[in-house]
Amino acid sequence: MFSRLRESFAHTPRTLRLVWRSSPRGSVALGLLTVAAALLPLAVAYAGKRIMDAVVEGSAAATLRWVLFELAAIGAQALAQRGLGLVRSLLGARLGLDINGMILEKALSLELRHFEDPEFYDQLSRARGEAATRPLSVVSETFQLLQNAITLAGYVVLLFHWSSLAVLLLLLAAVPATVAEVRYSSAAFRMRNVRSPEGRLLKYLEHVLANDGHAKEVKAFGIGRALLERFRSLGESFYEEDKKLSVRRAGWGYALSLLGTSAFYGCYAVMALAAAARRLSLGELVLYVVAFRQGQQAFQAILTALGGMYEDNLYMSNLFKYLDIPVEAPALLSAMPGSDKEGIVFEDVGFRYPGAEKWALRHVNLHIKSNESLALVGHNGAGKTTFIKLLSRLYEPTEGRILLDGRDLRSWEPEALRRRIGVVFQDFNQYQLKMRDNVGLGSVEHLRDEARMLRAVERGGAGELLAGLPRGLETQLGRAFRDGTQLSGGQWQKIALARAFMREEADILVLDEPTAALDAEAEHVVFERFRALSRDRTSILISHRFPTVRMADRIVVIEGGSLLEEGTHDMLVARGGRYAELFALQAKGYL
Repeated sequence: MFSRLRESFAHTPRTLRLVWRSSPRGSVALGLLTVAAALLPLAVAYAGKRIMDAVVEGSAAATLRWVLFELAAIGAQALAQRGLGLVRSLLGARLGLDINGMILEKALSLELRHFEDPEFYDQLSRARGEAATRPLSVVSETFQLLQNAITLAGYVVLLFHWSSLAVLLLLLAAVPATVAEVRYSSAAFRMRNVRSPEGRLLKYLEHVLANDGHAKEVKAFGIGRALLERFRSLGESFYEEDKKLSVRRAGWGYALSLLGTSAFYGCYAVMALAAAARRLSLGELVLYVVAFRQGQQAFQAILTALGGMYEDNLYMSNLFKYLDIPVEAPALLSAMPGSDKEGIVFEDVGFRYPGAEKWALRHVNLHIKSNESLALVGHNGAGKTTFIKLLSRLYEPTEGRILLDGRDLRSWEPEALRRRIGVVFQDFNQYQLKMRDNVGLGSVEHLRDEARMLRAVERGGAGELLAGLPRGLETQLGRAFRDGTQLSGGQWQKIALARAFMREEADILVLDEPTAALDAEAEHVVFERFRALSRDRTSILISHRFPTVRMADRIVVIEGGSLLEEGTHDMLVARGGRYAELFALQAKGYL
């Protein structure tokens, strides 16, 4: 029990600091109103005694005076409670916004490997689960603890005048119910943590069934009913687990609360008999009954607050564990020997994804000269996109190193490096935002530079698309929001290309299967334009279409994570190796 009480406060100091940073004024207001709400019930109880005594004495003036005093105290108590409700509401809204901002800011600081790890998503899900409510709950429980402790201290002083044994009974009778509450709070927390993966699956099934990106296939294959049944089955299992725990929690809570009720009425009977025997005045009877009842409730509230704080701290541990995920500062290597080669150099580079035994790339040695056009060819899973991730420094090599203009990539400031690279990935994003944002996000610092944006649109081949949009750059894209314009896959792809071309200063252009959704004519236009725009730049192209690949100055074939062949199109065809084999297979499709 005591170890769990210590756990109840484990994360409270850090949570209180977090709340203070979020709203100092709100925190002060909450503290002052809590003290007022703690003292006013004592004033009301004392006023009730004085009213009874004045009535017994037959003093009309004193009776009226104390009735007015009690009315003022009740009014102040109501005002304090209203104020507490208002402050908690505003503080909760402020805190929820700030904490979700912290969670997202932390996500921005994490590496790509975190987002490819299922355990990280479980951790993120647990952190976000009740991030908007639990911190405020910790603060509310802490102040409620303070409020009830002050109130209880006042009632204890009053009751000691009558019986110290009654005070002991008051305290002991509420303990069993609180112990049970702490136990079930712990069980509820463990249950929810354990089923985090299934909880994410439930949300994913809901997303698939109610998202426009999945609607076509769900309907075309008639899989909606099967997924809905899986959703319901998983949801029902969650419901049954929650119901069993809630029923046991409520049952034990009720049974053990009867101890406190029995203790109250036992003392009530003793006090009533004492008043009947004229050992207590009517005013004292009223005061002690109120003190005992309210004191018992205050102590029960203290123990309940401790149980609540224990549960809240368990959930706060999820948030703080997420926020404390170690982030390695990018290593800036200035003392390592460089290279006299300009351009990009892969020196015996190998990479293995976290937790994987198989190498995605191994013993890669390659020199891409400045302003050279390079094409990467290979089947899916050969390591082409991994090559681009390493070049973009989304991952660090497991072994070997990559140099840019003679310097190890790890010696470059990440932002400076990324400003030099314009990249379009195969799985590019379709932002449910305005056309202006979809293009401008390619270079955030130039988000308001409309001339640059229009140039990027033309270079990406989206000029005709822009001309047909109802509100031009201000057109909302996608169906997620009102008045949105839905686009085809090819149109989205042109916007992704335009986004990459926003980086006019980038001297390295990377296209990872960027035209998969375009028809042959549109693809030819894009690559002719890309070829012209990359004349004074280094360009790296991944494509399965050989008419496009043959435009490159040099072609590299990747097989099983290793560089198998390299040369021009004519050289590789004449060699009769893997490239020639793949070229011949694709050529057959056009015969």
